[in-house]
Amino acid sequence: MEITAYQPCIDAEFESLIERIYPPRVCIDNETYQDCTLVKVDSANKQGILLEMVQVLTDLDLVISKSYISSDGGWFMEVFHVTDQLGSKLTDESLILYIQQALCENRRRGVSKELQTCLHREVRPPYASTDHTAMEITGTDRPGLLSEISAVLSKLECHVTAAVVWTHNNRVASIIYMEDGFQGGPITDPKRIAHVQEQLENVVEAHHGVGERRSVRLTAPAPGQKIPHRAEAPPVDEKGYSVVNVRSRDRPKLLFDTLCALTDMQYVVFHAAVSSKGTMADQEYFIRQQDGCTLDTESERHKLTQCLIAAIERRASHGVKLDICTHNRMGLLSNVTRSFRENGLSISRAEIGTDGDRAVGSFLVTDASGI
Repeated sequence: MEITAYQPCIDAEFESLIERIYPPRVCIDNETYQDCTLVKVDSANKQGILLEMVQVLTDLDLVISKSYISSDGGWFMEVFHVTDQLGSKLTDESLILYIQQALCENRRRGVSKELQTCLHREVRPPYASTDHTAMEITGTDRPGLLSEISAVLSKLECHVTAAVVWTHNNRVASIIYMEDGFQGGPITDPKRIAHVQEQLENVVEAHHGVGERRSVRLTAPAPGQKIPHRAEAPPVDEKGYSVVNVRSRDRPKLLFDTLCALTDMQYVVFHAAVSSKGTMADQEYFIRQQDGCTLDTESERHKLTQCLIAAIERRASHGVKLDICTHNRMGLLSNVTRSFRENGLSISRAEIGTDGDRAVGSFLVTDASGI
C-alpha cells in the first residue's frame, strides 16, 4: 500500500473572500489584569497570520509577557499579555486604535498616515528603509569586515541610510539600506548595481575557505516589504502534532524570532503557550510541516533544534553597547567602523538608521578575545 501526502491548494481569491466575510475581531482589554493589557484576536486562519500579528506588536516595541494561541480548523484565536517598555498598560487611545487597525480590517491596506502621525512616528523596524536599495550579505565573520564593506560603499558613492548586522558562531548576516550618493533615492542603474555587487563580493570572499557559504545580493525596493538555553527535539503527541519546548533567557523580540525560524522552515503552529517569569522564558509549540506531516526523523529534529537555538542567540548581547547620535553625512558608517577596527574592537551586532538629518544607532563591540 502506498500513502502519499498532499499539501492543500488554497486559492488566493478564495482566501481573500473568507477574510472579507470573516474579518479579524480585535479586543483590547484593560480591565481583566492590573499589570498588563490583553490583546485578543479572533480571525479566519491562514498561513503566516500568527507571524503577522506578532510583528505588529513587535514593531511597536511592545513587550509580550504571555501568549496563548490556537488555530485548529479554519479559525484562529490568540491572546497576548502586553505592556509598553516601561511595564505599563496601554492607555494611549491612538496606540490602541493603531493596534486595532493594524490587526483588523485595515491590516492588508496598512494603517492610515493620519494615525501614524498621531503616534508621532512611522511604525516599522528602526533600520527599515523601504524606498532605498537593500543589500543582504551573509558569510564568515572576521574582524574589520563591516569596516571594509562600508569603506567600499563610501568609495562607490553609496550612502548608507540604515543597517542591521548580526554575528553568531563566526558567521555574519547583515541588511544594509543605501541610496545613490550622487542624486539620492534608490540605485536603479543595472550596470552600477552589478558593479557595486561585484566589489562587495570581492570583500566578502577575500578570507573565505573552500566550500564556505557566502552571498551578496542587492534588491530594489518593493512596496510594503518588511524586512544558557535549551530547545528540545520534538516528540509527537496523541493528536499528531510535534511538540517543541524552548526554555531560554527572556529578551526583546524573542517570540518574533522564534516564529520567524519556524515559518522559514515551513512549519505551521497549531497551538502555542508562551510565558516569561523573571529573566527566563518558556515557549511550547504544537506544530506540523505544511504538508501535514510531523517530524519523523532524527535529522529533522536535530535541524529544527539547531535553527531554534540560532534564532534565540541571534540577538544575544555580547560586548559593550555604544549608542550613537550625530549629524548624518556621507561616509559616516565607514568612519565609525574604521575607528573600531583601528582600536582593536570587533562589532558583534549593529543597528543604525536615520531620523531626519540625524544618524542614530547602537553597536555592540568586543575586544579581540570576544569580551
